[in-house]
Amino acid sequence: MATLITLLPGDGIGPDVTASARQVLDAVADRYGHTFEYREALIGGAAIDAVANPLPNDTIEACEAAEAVFLGAVGGPKWSDPNASIRPEQGLLKLRAVLGVYANLRPVKIYPELAGASPLRPEILDGVDLLVVRELTGGIYFGKKTRTDDAASDLCEYTTDEIERIVRVAARLAEGRRGKLCSVDKANVLETSRLWRDVTDRVLADEYPALEVETLLVDAAAMHLLSRPADFDVIVTENMFGDILTDEASMLAGSLGMLPSASLGNSRAGLYEPIHGSAPDIAGQGIANPCAAIASAAMLLRHSLGLEKEAAAVEAAIAEAIAGGARTADIVAAGHTHVSTDEMTAEIIRCLR
Repeated sequence: MATLITLLPGDGIGPDVTASARQVLDAVADRYGHTFEYREALIGGAAIDAVANPLPNDTIEACEAAEAVFLGAVGGPKWSDPNASIRPEQGLLKLRAVLGVYANLRPVKIYPELAGASPLRPEILDGVDLLVVRELTGGIYFGKKTRTDDAASDLCEYTTDEIERIVRVAARLAEGRRGKLCSVDKANVLETSRLWRDVTDRVLADEYPALEVETLLVDAAAMHLLSRPADFDVIVTENMFGDILTDEASMLAGSLGMLPSASLGNSRAGLYEPIHGSAPDIAGQGIANPCAAIASAAMLLRHSLGLEKEAAAVEAAIAEAIAGGARTADIVAAGHTHVSTDEMTAEIIRCLR
């Protein structure tokens, strides 16, 4: 029986990297005897252009019917006016709410061969292997918004239930890793963060007493991510802080093009996407790095389809391709030759087979 995966290529380099992810999934299906069926739908700017809606009903239906959803990227200068009534990002935020995916997982693992691509010294990067768990459907991004000619407001709101469920996700993941959990908040200023800290402390003390727990204010966490990143195992935080910190953490790996993500809820179906965005400045040039998208496909195999062996094989193929010298433009050393999106994809598939 075929497994239905909905593909949302989106905007910019989204279609390029989505094509790469699909090719790798097809290679997995061929090697391991699976059958994947794909349904493609519109989101973001492409959907605005087609039907004046960043998340059409047909797309919602396709996503709800699938066992997993893969997203390329949304947004671009064509639709970038922040005062526009319809924007690509609205489609992504609504999709997360529709699917109920409240836990965003963003792993950051350093490939030794790419240490030179990071602005940090190699000795600081040694041993970095961390996972940021970001609450995805609450906080200031989803709160009530007001705007007048001379004032604006965005409501940041969290409930005990929302905090408890994301902390439990992070704690379970930490139990399966190195047993360390860092909670990030701004409890010295924000009332939502004071609730976050109280609830987190209670849940961890009552339900996960064996974990080694650290609590950091978000400004301190931003500093420590660059000064001692190898000390972190699992980091859990609220929506906006997680958005900012994970983009910062991408510099540990040397490029946004290397980092995948998975957004999970209570059902098995999840939403998978590279964190790099639409990169409109390189769209259509065939130079986008597909590694983040392909690693996101590996997370899809693991978390939504339960195919751990296949997921690990894809991740090993990415590592082998990197170790063998394949480099896209964003991670190539000065004076060296880079490969195209298609060539990097083909090399990863060769390593997989």
